Amino acid sequence: MRPLPHGTRTPHALLGTLLTALATVVALLTAAPAAQADTLICEQYGSTTIQGRYVAQNNRWGTSATQCINVTDTGFTVTQADGSVPTNGAPKSYPSVFNGCHYTNCSPGTNLPAQLSTISSAPSSISYGYVGNAVYNASYDIWLDPTPKTDGVNRTEIMIWFNRVGSFQPIGSPVGNATVGGRNWEVWTGSNGSNDVISFVAPSAISSWSFDVMDFVRQTVSRGMAQNNWYLTSVQAGFEPWQNGAGLAVNSFSSSVNTGGTIPDPGGPAQCDVTYATNVWQGGFTADVTVKNTGSAPVDGWRLAFTLPSGQRITNAWNATVSPSTGAVTATPAAHNARIAPGASATFGFQGSHTGTFAQPDVFTLNGAACS
Repeated sequence: MRPLPHGTRTPHALLGTLLTALATVVALLTAAPAAQADTLICEQYGSTTIQGRYVAQNNRWGTSATQCINVTDTGFTVTQADGSVPTNGAPKSYPSVFNGCHYTNCSPGTNLPAQLSTISSAPSSISYGYVGNAVYNASYDIWLDPTPKTDGVNRTEIMIWFNRVGSFQPIGSPVGNATVGGRNWEVWTGSNGSNDVISFVAPSAISSWSFDVMDFVRQTVSRGMAQNNWYLTSVQAGFEPWQNGAGLAVNSFSSSVNTGGTIPDPGGPAQCDVTYATNVWQGGFTADVTVKNTGSAPVDGWRLAFTLPSGQRITNAWNATVSPSTGAVTATPAAHNARIAPGASATFGFQGSHTGTFAQPDVFTLNGAACS
């Protein structure tokens, strides 16, 4: 047989090469897809979705200077934050990630807005990354409105300040302290001219936390800044920078809203009855409080709100946590009495001091509904 010229292949060799090439193509087509690339957003109100569930937004509204965020599968990092604004005014932006609806931009598959009276729990978790060369707060925002609003400004804004770096302060004025979600917070209330604001300020930085959004909602309802027939429209986690801000990060965020709760409707008849028995002596008193569920459904995770008359201060409590110690207070249950079945009662008590003529509270609300 004559030898083949140099470089020439037999038909069998060519077939083998073709099969090898086809195998390579199939392997490439069936290989696991590459991880989703990060998304850089510098547009003023630019946004994108993450995990198919949440919206990450640049939300630069208080300055014309450049701000960019790098969005990952789990959160975002501020990569550029030019410019600054005075700390006696509003911040320059709110880069954030949210579940719900914000100015008609709704996160995929969200069940918000949802009426507060239908929400049994709203578990959430957040992990922040902080920097030391900026003036900012790390703020988790909860928005409430009397209507299922998906556009514009809502009536009440709940702000949870996880961290504060700078000399600025929350809107309004301080109104005491409260224990919410097992943590102590300094509480501020006021208005920014467009909506009411209640702020819960942590005494020191919190880097990460898992909690129930409804704990803060119920505290807000107990203070008369919302009602249980209002709607939760969105929950948002991010930063309010006044100066700089590059490097700030939401490392991870999760939010869900469980509906089908058993909170009484405050627009209907009373669903509860309160007995308030006291033992009073000069300068002091004890109160034994019995809360009876007169409705037809169980009440889980109850919150009893009432206002202590002037001059009274709680020093200790049993079978419940009662906070703050003066003024408008809220009693939250212990683990063993957190559910009140229809027709059943929960009892708790507290001891306190008083000055002047002793009086009893005259109005009680159970999870926002007035009791008889």
